[in-house]
Amino acid sequence: MYRPLADEFRPQTLDDVAGQEHILGPDGMLRRIAESGHIPCMIFYGPSGTGKTTVARIIAQKTNRPLRRLNATTASLSDIKDIIAELDTFLAPEGVLLYLDEIQYFNKKQQQSLLEFIENGKITLIASTTENPYFCVFNAILSRSTVFEFKQLEPADVKKAQERVLDLLQKRDGVPIRLEDGVLDYIASACGGDARKGLNTLELLYNTAVPGKDGALTFTLADARAVTQRSAMRYDRDGDEHYDILSALMKSMRGSDPDAAVHYLARFLETGDLLGACRRILCSASEDIGLAYPLAVPIVKACVDSALQLGLPEARLPLAEAVIFLSTCPKSNTGCMAIDAAMADVKAGKAGPIPRELQNVHADGTGFEREQGYLYPHDFHHRWVAQQYLPDSLKDARYYEYGDNKTEQAAKKYWDLIKGEG
Repeated sequence: MYRPLADEFRPQTLDDVAGQEHILGPDGMLRRIAESGHIPCMIFYGPSGTGKTTVARIIAQKTNRPLRRLNATTASLSDIKDIIAELDTFLAPEGVLLYLDEIQYFNKKQQQSLLEFIENGKITLIASTTENPYFCVFNAILSRSTVFEFKQLEPADVKKAQERVLDLLQKRDGVPIRLEDGVLDYIASACGGDARKGLNTLELLYNTAVPGKDGALTFTLADARAVTQRSAMRYDRDGDEHYDILSALMKSMRGSDPDAAVHYLARFLETGDLLGACRRILCSASEDIGLAYPLAVPIVKACVDSALQLGLPEARLPLAEAVIFLSTCPKSNTGCMAIDAAMADVKAGKAGPIPRELQNVHADGTGFEREQGYLYPHDFHHRWVAQQYLPDSLKDARYYEYGDNKTEQAAKKYWDLIKGEG
């Protein structure tokens, strides 16, 4: 029966697992838990191909409990009931270790069905997920579990896994393998930190390589490029990777790094997610450039409109201009800070009656003790007159503070002079 290389040569010890030194290194907490044999409920969180399932299997071997495995994409409530039925029988007198893959696909009722048996210790749960567990795992299970984050593998870690599998493959089949310079390095970089993807590429090269006169198989760089192509891109339009790239694009523009901003824009465009990039770029013009250069908004809006009308691949041109422009613009978040502070007061109930001077004139002469008394600024010198605009309870509130950029400082100088504060 066919078994993928990634499964057939899955590591059997923690020492063979690629990467994850922060939890599996000599002093790593997960290693110490595994070696102790006292296994708590745990949730493994991280991208695909980073070793979550492998580590769970290795840990299961350290216990005296039978291992049961479910994949939440296909399992149902009846599958959980079948496992529960084994408890306290000769099949599982000491309970079971349940490995639940992709737990984010279990609904709340399915997750809750495990709770009683996790609570009394008859089920030890090791769950894995590629999505943030604090958003997709029921709180009662989270509170009874330890979360370990598996990080995306570095190319050096993937290369280590490839070298290990190639060695085992040659020993199994007795067929020598030759590698052109740079083949493993290229695959390790192109697989996007996913060891499984890297090993699947090796398997494809192995199965399609033409034996030489001496029977050796040669893996060429050209073949490696042909089978990897766009595989380096990790992306999920509704998952963590989507929001991570969104965040990285926004923070790069805010941090005035045009090179990083163009890089993250390229990652968006490579996946075809044009709308996600446009929305974030538009937001940055107001949130991060703001009053330091108010014309950034119409300029960026023009770039975004052009991109949406052009479509990909031409849309990359106006969007590249937009992110470089925003990255190199002066920055001010005074507008953002002002509206956030004002909304915080409103949400806290700090409102109060609108001053009589600002109310609609329809109320004049309908029994109010005084007329509106609104002072029309355009009737006064410099088109300004001292007048209370905020409710009495907030009359001394200050939401907006002038930024230190040229545009806002010019406005401050103007109004300080007019209001007699300069």
